[in-house]
Amino acid sequence: MSRRDKGAISQKVRPLNGQKQRVLAFFGLVSLFLFLLTLAITITINFRPLYRFSIQRFDLLTISGLDQGTLLKNFDQLMDFLNKPWITSMNLPDFPMSAAGYGHFVDVKYLFLLNYAVLLVTVIPAVAYLLYLKRNGRLWQLVRPFQWGMGVPVILGFLMAIGFDTFFVKFHELFFSNDDWLFDPATDPIINVLPEGFFMYCFILAFVLLEVFFFLMVLIGRRSLRK
Repeated sequence: MSRRDKGAISQKVRPLNGQKQRVLAFFGLVSLFLFLLTLAITITINFRPLYRFSIQRFDLLTISGLDQGTLLKNFDQLMDFLNKPWITSMNLPDFPMSAAGYGHFVDVKYLFLLNYAVLLVTVIPAVAYLLYLKRNGRLWQLVRPFQWGMGVPVILGFLMAIGFDTFFVKFHELFFSNDDWLFDPATDPIINVLPEGFFMYCFILAFVLLEVFFFLMVLIGRRSLRK
């Protein structure tokens, strides 16, 4: 084979390799975004002190007629059902529940497990992508995508601030295909101890965590430029 033939073949191969690198880089960036998003959600939904704070903030002991230990026991049982795939039924000792109410928590459980699945699936590609950027001196490529990403929690936070009721309704309409989330306190008294304000604090925590994670990516990228 002549040198000219080898050169022609190599020229044909290079664009393919470059294209593969771009595809892998895009996959790595998406994996990193999804990992940070699901990590923020995971921390938020398992941050028990937030519910303990809400008990006092919204006077849930008076509303429920329960002491704090009993209320937290019910809350922990609810979270065990939502978090653990091997727990397939739920019967809270102090809160009767309608079929529709139970169905909504089943739907929430599916979303929780989907979040954990995405977290586990993306952690290795996300770490591999960061190591690839570091090894090739390209951590600066994190700056622009995550600068744009930092705008998302800000926009969502603004929408939430101007009308959390509307934001909360739209959230449920987006992620749930039924009206089971519209609880009747008479048949599903659990809603009395899961006030809307508690969920507002959950969203705030998730947005703050996501903003911090994205800022750290920007900071890592900028510091790499100074070396």
